[in-house]
Amino acid sequence: MDPSRLTATQAASRLQAGTLRPEALMEACLDRIAAREPTVRAFTCFDPAAARRAAATARPGPLHGLPVGVKDLFDTADMPSAYGSPIWDGYRPRADSAAVAWTRAAGGVVIGKTVTTEFATRKPGPTTNPHNPAHTPGGSSSGSAAGVADFFFPLAFGSQTAGSVIRPAAFCGTVGYKPSFGLISRAGMKPMADSLDTVGVFARSVADCALFAAAVSGRTLGDPDRKPDRAPRIGLCRSPSWKHAAPETIALLDSAAATLARAGATVQERDLPAEFAALETAHPIVMNLESARSLGWELAHAREGISAELMDRLTFGLTRSEAEIAAAYATFRHTQQAFPGVTEGLDILLTPAAPGEAPNGLGWTGDPTFNYIWTSLHVPCVTVPTGHGPNGLPLGIQIIGRLDDDAATLAWSQWIAAALGG
Repeated sequence: MDPSRLTATQAASRLQAGTLRPEALMEACLDRIAAREPTVRAFTCFDPAAARRAAATARPGPLHGLPVGVKDLFDTADMPSAYGSPIWDGYRPRADSAAVAWTRAAGGVVIGKTVTTEFATRKPGPTTNPHNPAHTPGGSSSGSAAGVADFFFPLAFGSQTAGSVIRPAAFCGTVGYKPSFGLISRAGMKPMADSLDTVGVFARSVADCALFAAAVSGRTLGDPDRKPDRAPRIGLCRSPSWKHAAPETIALLDSAAATLARAGATVQERDLPAEFAALETAHPIVMNLESARSLGWELAHAREGISAELMDRLTFGLTRSEAEIAAAYATFRHTQQAFPGVTEGLDILLTPAAPGEAPNGLGWTGDPTFNYIWTSLHVPCVTVPTGHGPNGLPLGIQIIGRLDDDAATLAWSQWIAAALGG
């Protein structure tokens, strides 16, 4: 088997057993990149010679020898960090971000920096969807999702402020994991919205995500491949965003629910209370206000380098009234406190990962309507690929767990992935 096509856990097992060398795994990934990067355009910074040197000197640890793509929102001491903006073109940080530092400490090999939208918010980069280059890979973690999907690297970092991990994972047919808020340190990541920004990961299996996130967070996330002693209790949650679901997503959710019930799961409808609909107004106020405050230096000293699209959203945030801002934060607090009651008697919720398959064109990364609610609630989310849309592009289903119950969320996600044939 081509080593580039191994999952991270498969590769880690072979690396530990000595049947695969980090150098051989890296060469397989470099061969794939050489063949496909001109089409996919996942990287902002990529140096094959440096990647080879890093593989040859990889430290021992749970990620020993595994190539990792790093979204260009995270500082790296040995590579430029431009945050998707011309303002920071060529900037060289002195230190790694915490996530990257712990990746290297665990033996992971940073293979390159991956494309993000402008400050992980607006204006997409050049990355294409590996399944059809005429379609977006999603965003803002565009290069990370596309690179994992096209076998450039088995693991990658993303970040999510609205839907920037779960949506591109669904569009590209990978597994995406947005942990509980704060599980992976954001230190050294370009901040946008302090109340929302969450470091997430992309991989080819749920177990890969658990391996990666545990290694860089220092938390115990279990072994999702271990079979549980019972089937899950699932709440089918269409959410206030259901009106945006494309026909393929409507059919997907119904089909998934029926398949999971046949596999032994208890599946019941579980709607969010009416007050959760207020997050549709609250989320953009908090996100754009906090983003504008985070970009205070850029607004003061490099305003001409900010795109018109992003400036429009920053202006929206800065011109909200005190009453609007207070109401938005109150909505966050109220819904976060109320969410445990929503999941009473259930293990997880099941909901769409995106409105449908990846849209045509590269000028828009898609709608985060099925993601922003869960990001606002700070709860763990996992998307697993299942099925295809009318244009043959991947679809994903999203699993939602309780705050800080990430190990169980990952375990149930693997059960669902297996039951759905993933």
